[in-house]
Amino acid sequence: MLKGKNVLLAVTGSIAAYKSALIVRLLVKQGANVKVVMTKSAIDFIAPLTLSTLSKNPVFSEFTSSKEDGTWNNHVELGLWADMMLVAPATANSLSKMANGEADNFLMAVYLSAKCPVFIAPAMDLDMYKHPTTKENITKLTSFGNLIIYPESGELASGLEGEGRLAEPENIIEYLTNHLQSQQPLFGKKIVVSAGPTHEAIDPVRFIGNCSSGKMGFAIAQKASEMGATVTLVAGPVSLSTPNPSIQRVDVVSAEDMFQEITSLYSEVDVVIMAAAVADYTPVTISDKKIKKKEGDMSIELKRTKDILAYLGENKTNQILVGFALETDNEEENAKGKIKRKNLDFIILNSLQDKGAGFAGDTNKISIIDKNNKISKFELKSKLEVAEDILTHLSKALTIHE
Repeated sequence: MLKGKNVLLAVTGSIAAYKSALIVRLLVKQGANVKVVMTKSAIDFIAPLTLSTLSKNPVFSEFTSSKEDGTWNNHVELGLWADMMLVAPATANSLSKMANGEADNFLMAVYLSAKCPVFIAPAMDLDMYKHPTTKENITKLTSFGNLIIYPESGELASGLEGEGRLAEPENIIEYLTNHLQSQQPLFGKKIVVSAGPTHEAIDPVRFIGNCSSGKMGFAIAQKASEMGATVTLVAGPVSLSTPNPSIQRVDVVSAEDMFQEITSLYSEVDVVIMAAAVADYTPVTISDKKIKKKEGDMSIELKRTKDILAYLGENKTNQILVGFALETDNEEENAKGKIKRKNLDFIILNSLQDKGAGFAGDTNKISIIDKNNKISKFELKSKLEVAEDILTHLSKALTIHE
């Protein structure tokens, strides 16, 4: 969630300032772009060089870069650069200044210039934290829209035990991540995505399958997770790694395996996106030994597999059901027919006639057709971009559905 975000860390003069080094390190590890501002008193507790080295950016604490050249550090530009500002640690003195708009140092000027969400992690001794003025300042800051990362209990610098200890860096990062996730359009939604082919065994070494790589389904799972959803990825036999550690992955082989997994999850989810290329037929008999080559031809009797989409459509209560249609002719009519037969909310149509679309590649060209036969057509894009288009459409459908 923090990847690519511009995070401005503001460090004030608390003994807990030493933890700011770990905060910077964790933010950078998450892929955030980090810049640091400090008060003069914070420099007594941790060297700017440490934070500059970890963030790979200059650290700012004055309105001018040096007394000799008088170069101005633009506090307004810095405040506007940030996607989020984190004040950690925030002393009682700094809380008071922020609550009352006192811009008597560079950090406070940056705070007053920031247009982004501001997260404040107080750190002070127990009696200071419990003082009515501190509580009043925190209430006031909250009323301005600031978000408080409340201190934890533990041993304090004075030797006392109690509230006032700066939240641990890992907990601060988790708070930021959870907040970002809660702002995403699919937050709180449970989504099942199927991906890849199924393999229908003929004997221990042979199977009936197709050319699906699973890339489209994996891209959808990745983007759905990034957009705040809780994602279960039911994957056929593919050589792809799970795109996000927060995605729960279930590996299956056959159409029957996929049917059992998805139907067992169905009653608990909000959305099923069937991107998998499930085999329509499977051998009637599976040999338990390798079938030896013989003279003449060979035939294999096949039977229909269970139609997962049809089953889900028949048993739909309040879920949104999304299907895929890969066509070679009469594309739109075939896709519209599938929507009706399978009771889908919308379908993703792609055609093997379109260069760059279909199996195995990293691009796709789709049309989205809803149950009212409204068609939205998209240009050739990367599969991650296509996934974003699909999930943007889904988020709008969920809003209407609710």
